[in-house]
Amino acid sequence: MEKGPLQQEMEALLIAAFNPTRLVVTNDSINHRGHSGDNGTGESHFSISIESAAFSGMNRVLRQRKIYSVLGDLAGERIHAIAIKANVPGE
Repeated sequence: MEKGPLQQEMEALLIAAFNPTRLVVTNDSINHRGHSGDNGTGESHFSISIESAAFSGMNRVLRQRKIYSVLGDLAGERIHAIAIKANVPGE
């Protein structure tokens, strides 16, 4: 499946901010078609799995806050839901 513009934008922002050793952004929108938050664009629900040394010393909540901060208005305004798994290398 081809990556849409929001997915590409999220990946670029996360790479620039965290220099991840691993990054997987998955578009889960097809699983939510017709549900609350489905805006019809095909880019409303995502999962992010990211591994970066930048998360060292941060707890799970702080890691997620940093990610949401980097994503800015994408989260909540242009994307309905994002599931996040953020780790440091070796975790």
